[in-house]
Amino acid sequence: MTDMLAGRMALVTGSTSGIGLAIARALAGAGAKVAVHGLATPDEAAAAVAAVKAAGAPDAKFFDGDLRDAGAIEAMMQAVAAWAPLDVLVNNAGIQKTVTLAEADAKTWDAVIAINLSACFHTMRLALPAMADRGYGRVINIASVHGLVASVAKAPYVSAKFGLVGMTKVAALEYADKGSRETGGVTVNAICPGWVETPLIEPQIMAMAKKVGGDRAAGVKALVAEKQPSGRTADPADIGALAVFLCCKAAHNITGTALPVDGGWTAQ
Repeated sequence: MTDMLAGRMALVTGSTSGIGLAIARALAGAGAKVAVHGLATPDEAAAAVAAVKAAGAPDAKFFDGDLRDAGAIEAMMQAVAAWAPLDVLVNNAGIQKTVTLAEADAKTWDAVIAINLSACFHTMRLALPAMADRGYGRVINIASVHGLVASVAKAPYVSAKFGLVGMTKVAALEYADKGSRETGGVTVNAICPGWVETPLIEPQIMAMAKKVGGDRAAGVKALVAEKQPSGRTADPADIGALAVFLCCKAAHNITGTALPVDGGWTAQ
């Protein structure tokens, strides 16, 4: 644990599991209080809060809020601000559905855009002015490699993530001159992961491993080989470590970026 973020408070949406929980734990390890968020059962919420406290957070609290609903987002942001001033906002929550343009329907489009893009707009518009007033703030949008390049059968998701990268750049420009090197400034960046090894992709790994003789490591390499030249996945903790770095004062001039963590995918 370090004290780099001592006295700071961070909200991480979608942080009861996976990448979001890893980011919340990393911020906690740097000394931040953490607002945990997600659609979770009471037991799942309690487990996530306990994990974040165990990682070093001086305090952690669960906040719910349906990110498809602008009113619910406003209520959540008000509750978070009443708990402590928000210094770090991580927009991590997201959904994906693989579907072709011909097969997609309005319900799918609306849900993917609402959670992956519109929700980020609402949290950012509500959080950034107060960050600017205090001279320090960090917004980290968890976009995707699909915010930089496209794939077939992912029109709603790719559209949302490209939009999130674009909105990140606009917000970065609008707040670039807020604060100072001494206060840390206000920055807005996107992290664009490629393959990340979460429980969500474990069935795909095991299916591929079966095809290559049962070797799990070979299965991982075969699974990602088509897109990711490194042949290896990222760990959720890798994304958390990058998020912590972006929060430090030394990162005050890193803003408006879309940082790929993709093993060379987008370098091709």
